[in-house]
Amino acid sequence: MQDHNLVALVTFGALLVFTASGIGVGRARYKYGVQAPAVTGHDIFERHIRAQMNTLEQLVVFLPALWLYAIYWGDLVAAVLGVLWLIARSIYIIAYVREPSKRGLAFAAGSLVNLVLLVGAAAGAIRALVSAGAA
Repeated sequence: MQDHNLVALVTFGALLVFTASGIGVGRARYKYGVQAPAVTGHDIFERHIRAQMNTLEQLVVFLPALWLYAIYWGDLVAAVLGVLWLIARSIYIIAYVREPSKRGLAFAAGSLVNLVLLVGAAAGAIRALVSAGAA
């Protein structure tokens, strides 16, 4: 059985990034007086909430793709790609809150990692199917 300890740590890191973005939303809600359940109000609050929701949207693709990639191509390469995603996503969140127009490069980097993970996972699954059929 293959170990996936590094990918497990990256998964934990992704959950921490998402949790930190949620804490940012809560702090901005308090600082700018945006009462729940409102999701609009002060511009900085709205930036926090959009960065958090964008991160959630990315996690839906990132986490399964990360694990599938690790299953087919190994823990180390998947973890390295995952760390790149964590860095890109963290920069994205910071940039979005500071100046939304500056988030593009970090978004592109994270999206590229997701694409590599997705294509790699699909290629690994196809390779495994072909290999199983040839046996």
